[in-house]
Amino acid sequence: MKKQILVISQYFYPEQFRINDICTEWVKRGYEVTVITGIPNYPEGSYYKDYGVFKKRKETYNGVKVVRIPLIPRGKNSIMLALNYVSFVISGFFWKTFTNIKADYVFIFEVSPMTQALPGVWYAKKRKIPCYVYVQDLWPENVEIITGIKNKKILNAIGKMVDYIYRECTKIFTTSESFVESIHSRGVPLNKIEYWPQYAEDFYLPKMKKSIAEIIDSDAFNIIFAGNIGTAQGLDILPKVAEILKGKTKKKIQFNIVGDGRYKNELVEIVSSKGLKDMFNFIPKQPAIRIPEFLAASDAAFLSLNDSPLFAKTIPAKLQSYMACGIPNIASATGETEKIIRESNSGLCSLPGNVEELANNIIRLSEMSKEELEKLGSNAREYYEAHFNKQLLLDKIDRYFH
Repeated sequence: MKKQILVISQYFYPEQFRINDICTEWVKRGYEVTVITGIPNYPEGSYYKDYGVFKKRKETYNGVKVVRIPLIPRGKNSIMLALNYVSFVISGFFWKTFTNIKADYVFIFEVSPMTQALPGVWYAKKRKIPCYVYVQDLWPENVEIITGIKNKKILNAIGKMVDYIYRECTKIFTTSESFVESIHSRGVPLNKIEYWPQYAEDFYLPKMKKSIAEIIDSDAFNIIFAGNIGTAQGLDILPKVAEILKGKTKKKIQFNIVGDGRYKNELVEIVSSKGLKDMFNFIPKQPAIRIPEFLAASDAAFLSLNDSPLFAKTIPAKLQSYMACGIPNIASATGETEKIIRESNSGLCSLPGNVEELANNIIRLSEMSKEELEKLGSNAREYYEAHFNKQLLLDKIDRYFH
């Protein structure tokens, strides 16, 4: 009889998160997988077409059973975002109370908000089964930095919720080594925490370089950013860098920004107001499977994070995607991200917020030969295979499901 994994994830297909691939792989490995998720609305903030409270609440994706519980869409402001978080928990409470699903394990895919873990914890306690949580975002640190909330009572209350989740979970997996120490500092035993880095889906592979219609200037030095365009991504540094680069480099620099998010409109306005539209190319959100094509048409991939102790501990999922595609990295980051780029010798990294250093690194990359850039790209792919190999990582977590 097949073992059944119950996955709790507020985000799931057609939203683009790595849990989609993890669940697909578990089905291939012989597990029965059911995902409890919300109605898709990330990152735009409104329900996706053909989905809603009364539409497509149950479906099957690559053999995965998907159950969508009601939630309020995240909208475009902090009030709607808070309602989005709370509504998933309330719906999850009622789902937990009345569901007839009989799972063997619970796996919680925790990107913000951590509140989404509560229905999974409650269900596991009710069924007396193992509960695993995969921590991608540290709370309450993430709440304080992203929302700006400084109220000690609120943060302490969130901290108590986090401690409750950690206490009730059988095992805690983390996406970065720095997270292990942070979670341990909350009183969680070290033997309960394990580093389990993210991998990239199989379609993230090096491709032959060729022009594509969306990248409008193939003669420029093309730098690509692909993913969510939010405040945490630190993309506000790019217009400042572009001002320095304008007319200073031998080769024209073009920033291709692929994706959508809460900060996109503001970024577009800043670029326009500074007269930099000729250096920026905003491309609508693309299916994940097309991203390697965009990376192959580019000369380097950009990654940035705001300057904070929390983000220094974070390894953004896009880093693995970039490295798997064998493209040079240009980053404005510190901590774990900087360590990986330097260890792999796959690109150049400047400190968060250091506009001059980032501009100089871009100039250095743009003046490199084709052979030098190819070497950085191959270094990235080699490091990916050595540290983020998909099958080895899946084998590692498989041990906990037997």
